[in-house]
Amino acid sequence: MQKKFHFGFGDRTLSVMLPEDRIINIVEGKKVPAIKDVPAAVRQALNSPINSPPLREVVAPGDKVAIIVGDITRQWVRHDLFLPTLLDELNAAGVPDADICVVVGMGAHRLHKEGENLAVYGEEVVRRVKIFQSHAKITEDFAYVGKTSRGVETWINKHVTGADKVILTGGIVYHLMAGFGGGRKSIMPGVSGYSSIQGNHCFCLHDEVGKGISPHCVAGKLVGNNMHEDMTEMAAMVKPAFLLNAVYTPEGGFARFVAGHWYDAWLDGCRTVEEIYGVSISSKADLVIGSAGGFPKDINLYQGSKTIDNAFMAVKETGAVILLLECRDILEPPDFSGWFDYVSLYDREIALRQGFTVPGFIALKCGLMAKQVPHIIVTLPENKAFMERAGMIAVDSLEAAVAIAEEKLGKKDYSITLMPHAANTVPLVKEK
Repeated sequence: MQKKFHFGFGDRTLSVMLPEDRIINIVEGKKVPAIKDVPAAVRQALNSPINSPPLREVVAPGDKVAIIVGDITRQWVRHDLFLPTLLDELNAAGVPDADICVVVGMGAHRLHKEGENLAVYGEEVVRRVKIFQSHAKITEDFAYVGKTSRGVETWINKHVTGADKVILTGGIVYHLMAGFGGGRKSIMPGVSGYSSIQGNHCFCLHDEVGKGISPHCVAGKLVGNNMHEDMTEMAAMVKPAFLLNAVYTPEGGFARFVAGHWYDAWLDGCRTVEEIYGVSISSKADLVIGSAGGFPKDINLYQGSKTIDNAFMAVKETGAVILLLECRDILEPPDFSGWFDYVSLYDREIALRQGFTVPGFIALKCGLMAKQVPHIIVTLPENKAFMERAGMIAVDSLEAAVAIAEEKLGKKDYSITLMPHAANTVPLVKEK
């Protein structure tokens, strides 16, 4: 029996008829309600924390408090909606705004332009407290705090090391290298020096040169993830006093706030992310059809890489993937698209080892996945040359993609997994 299935593609929907009896998984996230009263939820989290006294008992009058926040690339965290309540609670504990600073954890990202602090943190925060930007390459802004067990020297921004109490804020999502975002990532890479970031992030590459990426640094994996374990050691050196992190609904609202011990509260939030976005599947499939969910999640290949990574987790080693990625801004951002100028994956890897960047890592991983399993991309016709340079097969219709997939698979009785919102959902193969 054939059935019509629909997938988001840019601002429209593409449909295809598929044999219903061959579909073994439809991967969709869990529906969760968004928090309606955000300040009340934040206060509840701060006053009923996980494995920690309430915030009011953690800080005291006279403390100099540094709050670490994400930069413009983390605008989706919506700091502007919860930072004012955090400031109010600090005030209630006897810490005035004059003794509080916000440190923007930029890692190696660019400095904020005029007006971007206002856009990310809101007028009230900008008006009330001092805001400092931590940029990894300004070496004089960092102090040495120690060396991790893996030998990485740890340099931390002086506004953080000079504070009496450090509070971590941010959002928890799946992360394709560190397992999960949020938590300790406020410290590494957020407020760490450039050499420390390079030392930590290189754990994402294979121990042997020429073998690409580490199999241990993947979405959802913490135990045995070298990058995560190393950054956790770095964060422990800072001795954060408290954490406030958020988990989000698939639509971008707040699903939950977690607060308390900088690691334990964050880990509890990671479990909530798994409950919402981690989807159990019966087994991997011969063919995976995945859509980012439409614009803006498929605005370019860099954003679309989340869809590629998640779909790859659901396909057999002998299978194929079809990905619906419109990519109207195919060459954006240049610090990602430029990595595909390295035609050889070996050359791409060597360049990455010499100067690690997250876009470079994603470009290398995309190339390695496409080399292992055919990646058939439904995209705009003008993207064909770029997609081919990236090692993928570009087509302009879903029907053409299915025809190529059948040819690659070499059989008609193939199993299918559908991922209509693959940018957000992570397939988890059930334990046998």
